[in-house]
Amino acid sequence: MKYQPLKLNFKEFPKKEIKKRSEEFYNMIKTRRSVRNFKVSKIDDEIIKNAILAAGSAPSGANLQPWHFVIIKDKNIKKEIKKAAEKEEFNFYSYKAPKEWLEALKPLGTNNKKDFLVNAPFLIAIFEQKFTEDINNLKIKNYYVKESVGIATGMLIASLHYSGLSMLTHTPSPMKFLNKILKRPYNEKPFVLLVVGLPTKNCNVPNFAFQKKTMDKISSWF
Repeated sequence: MKYQPLKLNFKEFPKKEIKKRSEEFYNMIKTRRSVRNFKVSKIDDEIIKNAILAAGSAPSGANLQPWHFVIIKDKNIKKEIKKAAEKEEFNFYSYKAPKEWLEALKPLGTNNKKDFLVNAPFLIAIFEQKFTEDINNLKIKNYYVKESVGIATGMLIASLHYSGLSMLTHTPSPMKFLNKILKRPYNEKPFVLLVVGLPTKNCNVPNFAFQKKTMDKISSWF
């Protein structure tokens, strides 16, 4: 495909407005917490659709957009996912996880029980595509796949949080059962399972989650 330039549609704000916006975004996003107790309540599909479209606008290697989002509302499918995930998580906590990893997880209070997978109104399974196929079944390689899908996932999380929803990034290992349950093709690999909804009134989060590294620990300036 030949390069075809288009004029950038960009609105430049005054410097004070740029600073204000940066502060507003930080104050909004810093309240995000991973939630494991969800209300069994309906969420407007349009909110999820808008968030998916926002994620789909993410930058990607060669603009090949190597992702696919599967939105799950069906209770029976959620039950299947819960059953498969809890099986993997039982194995993880029982004998697969190194002792150091289990120690690191203790302050978060997690275990192999994953009731949130059926209680939350939405599950969003995000798949990374190593390659795609054209109409002649010829493979088209994708580039910077994990980086691209990771950025899109971050934008999805930010969009959902900005909309007023809570979520949890769930990554049972391995996650191949998602391909089978959700009938995804062999060129796709599960990246993360996002659990989305509204928290219960008595929802608690671990105090440990508030302990974020300071600026001097996460950045270097030259």
